[in-house]
Amino acid sequence: MTFELLGRVHKELSITGHACYETILAISELVNRKIQIIRLHWQASTLLKRIDEITGTLGQQIVTRVSDRLLDKPSLDSSVDTIDETLSEAIAQVQQLKAFLVRVDTQIRELKLEAIHQDLLAFQRDLTLRSGGIERLIVARDAAAAHEPLSALPYSASAHVATVLRGPFLLAPTKDLLLRPGDIVILIGTQAELDKLTAWFTGRRSLTPSLTRSA
Repeated sequence: MTFELLGRVHKELSITGHACYETILAISELVNRKIQIIRLHWQASTLLKRIDEITGTLGQQIVTRVSDRLLDKPSLDSSVDTIDETLSEAIAQVQQLKAFLVRVDTQIRELKLEAIHQDLLAFQRDLTLRSGGIERLIVARDAAAAHEPLSALPYSASAHVATVLRGPFLLAPTKDLLLRPGDIVILIGTQAELDKLTAWFTGRRSLTPSLTRSA
């Protein structure tokens, strides 16, 4: 009996230690990603500052040389050629800096997408542990929800509309909001309630686990 109890304690401690290790690893990855994003933002800010310096210096040089040329009134000099050369060099430098800036911006976007993906996974895990879920439903043309206000949504004690996406807009889920075919509705709640509301938006019954087992 004592050995069995010790075995259970050892197993629970091993599971707890493994969970702590995974938690620490996840936190470390999150911190490292945020540090990388901050570093890239600083690099982008430096590149933008450098572009401003180049354009500002170019403007000052052009004004100075044109002013000198007008004051001296020479019959022929190389001021125009010098300005063209300076302008070409400045354009080349700015284009190179902009190319670097595009690469930095791409890296920032990729890191932010990774962070969002991790947050969504954690959010989905939290919902699953509580028998909850989140659904992305497109309002069908022949669905009961089409051309109806959100107030007509069948009552649910544990499922709610989080937001409605229409084209480029993010709409607040007010009761008087009229739903249109093609609207994307984000629902959150218990999975059982979400399954009941799916047909109202899509016009078809969702394939629930119970239906799958009965089939």
